[in-house]
Amino acid sequence: MEKTKTPVFIVGGGLVGLTAALCLEKHKIPYLLIERHAGTSIHPRANGMNIRTMEIFRELGIEEEIRAAGKVLEKSNGAIEAEVLAGTDLSSLKRIAPNGHELEEVIGKITEEISPVIGCACSQDQSEPVLLWKAQELGGGDFRFFTELISFEQTNTGVQALIKDRKTGREETIFAEYMIAADGAKSQVREALGMEFTDGGSFGHHINIYFQADLSKLVEGNEFIVCNITNPESPGHIIAVNNKDRWCFHVLYHPERGESPKDFPEERCVDLIRKAIGLPNLNVSILSVLPWEAASRIASHYQVGRVFLAGDAAHVMPPKGAYGANTGIQDAHNLAWKLAAVLRGEANPVILATYEQERKPVAQFAADQSVLYVTREEGHVHSLIPAIGYQYQSDAIWTEENSIIQDKLILNGVPGKRAPHIWCLYQGERISTIDLFGKNFVLFTGDKGEKWLDAAARVSSKLGITLHAYQVGDDGDLVVTDNKWQEAYGVSSEGAVLIRPDGFVAWRSKEEVENKEETLKSVFHQILFDGS
Repeated sequence: MEKTKTPVFIVGGGLVGLTAALCLEKHKIPYLLIERHAGTSIHPRANGMNIRTMEIFRELGIEEEIRAAGKVLEKSNGAIEAEVLAGTDLSSLKRIAPNGHELEEVIGKITEEISPVIGCACSQDQSEPVLLWKAQELGGGDFRFFTELISFEQTNTGVQALIKDRKTGREETIFAEYMIAADGAKSQVREALGMEFTDGGSFGHHINIYFQADLSKLVEGNEFIVCNITNPESPGHIIAVNNKDRWCFHVLYHPERGESPKDFPEERCVDLIRKAIGLPNLNVSILSVLPWEAASRIASHYQVGRVFLAGDAAHVMPPKGAYGANTGIQDAHNLAWKLAAVLRGEANPVILATYEQERKPVAQFAADQSVLYVTREEGHVHSLIPAIGYQYQSDAIWTEENSIIQDKLILNGVPGKRAPHIWCLYQGERISTIDLFGKNFVLFTGDKGEKWLDAAARVSSKLGITLHAYQVGDDGDLVVTDNKWQEAYGVSSEGAVLIRPDGFVAWRSKEEVENKEETLKSVFHQILFDGS
């Protein structure tokens, strides 16, 4: 039997697994990825990429490709409600964001003060091929589609897994130092590890009917993201896929009444769609039918030894707010730099425990927000915090006293938050400060912080850590005028801010300190080596 060694073994080739692959690629860490299906998703599912996800895709060099892939949805505008689609004046309907907020409220918050990017509509069957193309172009990974995981076991030095090519039946043993399970809500890996899913409730079982029908004339000029159909004969949600002839229709079914996906043969699906559209003779072709459950569940743990859960394997949540896939993509981004630091010998494996410390609370908060959207129960909804405004608390963050801000969209340099975005000039080019993050630690200091630069160079050399340091100001490495950087990051001109490879603030000194080298060494020892 053939045996293969790899630093990281990824189970699952969906959005989360492919993001993990690209992030590892950025850190020059080889990997092997398997996916039980023959290729990327053929079913349009997650179609909303939020601000933070698009920042990650910008970092990975695929932002424009994702936007191009989702161009068919760029005219889609909000959510509407109608009894039937045909015969309804769509232009007269009130439009809200899919998460329940007025469109103006959401759009008004997405400004250059928050990020250099905005969110993007791009369905999963369109986005996954982009990620796969980029990863294969870079060439650092081994991809095995139509390959399934048979079993795995952990040893003191890694994970040994048995995989099988579903076409040839050939089996192969994989030895990996670490394994990422991105194998979905019904994760085989999670079940094998005996990890429980905490149950936050079920909010309905659905049939997702992907169909082909030319509705372009019905929606032209009034394109939507989702249309809630209230027709009592066929209630459900029509989801735009390309605003022309590809759509999804989500309908409820009730297992408690004995209903199952088998009760939705092609003929019934066609009938339901025709009634929802309001055209009894509409030419409809069913492309695929996918059952799913709107539920809120979080894994009891994200790590067991050398195995990590990510994406739906670690958490599921209702689709309201579009947090599910985005949270998973951000899981992969968080985990990848930590695995890379350990595999390169730049960090103690203790840092890997901060993956669960940081990502599990974010998933719980996002799931809670999704539930609020679905149930409309009392409680304040924070639409953008699960997307970009969350704050980490872990051993990889030098938390400041009384600085935990969880209920407001504040990005002001507080440790644990995503580092603020500021437009600046770097080597004559206009960039965002976040364009400097992604691969290494970054130190920013003010126009009177020259000594921080010297200290950073010495610490980088002594600890064997790549640390890029920049002086920010009117005449600095990064040209930012009018004290904008100091105001945004909450420091003086003598202060400094340390940003992790994932773009989150690890530590800051608001004012000058005496022994800068020892200060930085202490910070790195907490983050990378001993977690204390």
